[in-house]
Amino acid sequence: MSPDMIYFMKVNVAILFFYAFYRLFFYNDTFFRLRRTTLMGLLLVAVVYPLPDFSGWMKEINTVTEAATVYSTMLPEVIVSAGKTTAAAPEGWLLQSAFLLYLAGVAVLGIRFAVQLGSILILSVQCKTARINGVYVHLLNHPAGPFSFFHLIFIHLPSHTEQEVDEILTHEMTHVRQWHSLDVILSELLCTLFWVNPFVWLLKREVRQNLEYLADQTVLLSGHDRKSYQFHLLGLANQKAAANLYNSFNVLPLKNRIRMMNKKRSHQIGRTKYLLFAPLAALLLMVNNLETVARVTTLPSDIQPTDSVMPEVVVVAYTPTDSQPAVPANDNQKKTVQKNEPKIMKDTPPREYNGEKVFTKVDQMPSFPGGDAALLQYIARSIKYPVESQRAGNQGRVIASFTVDKEGNIAQLELVRGIEPLLDAEALRVLSLMPKWTPGVHKGKVVNVRYTVPITFRLQ
Repeated sequence: MSPDMIYFMKVNVAILFFYAFYRLFFYNDTFFRLRRTTLMGLLLVAVVYPLPDFSGWMKEINTVTEAATVYSTMLPEVIVSAGKTTAAAPEGWLLQSAFLLYLAGVAVLGIRFAVQLGSILILSVQCKTARINGVYVHLLNHPAGPFSFFHLIFIHLPSHTEQEVDEILTHEMTHVRQWHSLDVILSELLCTLFWVNPFVWLLKREVRQNLEYLADQTVLLSGHDRKSYQFHLLGLANQKAAANLYNSFNVLPLKNRIRMMNKKRSHQIGRTKYLLFAPLAALLLMVNNLETVARVTTLPSDIQPTDSVMPEVVVVAYTPTDSQPAVPANDNQKKTVQKNEPKIMKDTPPREYNGEKVFTKVDQMPSFPGGDAALLQYIARSIKYPVESQRAGNQGRVIASFTVDKEGNIAQLELVRGIEPLLDAEALRVLSLMPKWTPGVHKGKVVNVRYTVPITFRLQ
């Protein structure tokens, strides 16, 4: 499974989990400001939590290592495609079709978002402006429901009494002052990117409704009559909207808004339950990094325990059919074979490079540009499973080791354990062409650091 797909699945599982968490703990209280912060936090954590890498720190904790050993029994392998040299499989076509369908959905929703945004901007140019009760508003030239977007407020004055206009302005100025449009845009973008997940749409609905609860609360606290305000909302329920991407005065469903306005205020002690969000986010980060720790914990014994080890990559190719023409190894592979011919490093790893010590554990480990996920993407794009090796049925694990020097260059690239010349050469070729890393730091100084990477070639 590719790193992008792993990330996509993790985000979608987190969204499902967070929606259930929100409904269970926060759905019925009246702490609308806390609910807004929590909803935005849930969405942001769902998107960001798969990215940070704390595995180096976690490996130092014995209880985490023990948990990783148990977790490894159910850990899926990180798999990358063997590239253009592999035979096509029905499952591959199915995945490609599903991916194209997903991209089509993202494109359609992206266009919809752009059209909605454009319609608001066009309205802001076309409509005349006026200052009412000290507030600048854009005057709609046809009957439509009032709404706001960032600092823009739109209203059709002939449709409302003076009291109703005052209620509308109080409501919409709450959206403006508290920057509610940022929440709207974030939830819309997440729905565009993860549209296949129904729970992201449900979270979007909760975000929009909670913003209306906040604005309604402000109207009532400013002294407006509760029943008069609710009848005003009911009177606007069937008005046609002038745009869709906005904070709306009369957004549906009104039933929930009226219920919240009439609901008894929650006890202040109930605020403490919002503290649950912090340990929940920390738990997700730990579980996400537990995967990397588990992969390292279960590596074969011929990898020295003091080495810094990257997540294992499994390169899968389908056994080619007789109709598939044999593709010889390219020049780069042949040259690499000649240079690194069956060479297995049996001695201890290099302890020095350019006369300076090579470390295996440092305070700040070197990092591939973009992190482990980007490294796996690089391998997925670059590696090729030689067809000659496929036809010969050659498969197994290649283990290579290299040093990330003080400038971030790849040096002292060696084969720890090989399979056969072509597969060994392909693994070494891809690793040798890696871009510069961010070098490691130990006790405030940039140092050389030794890394080990296992790459498994497998036929199906």
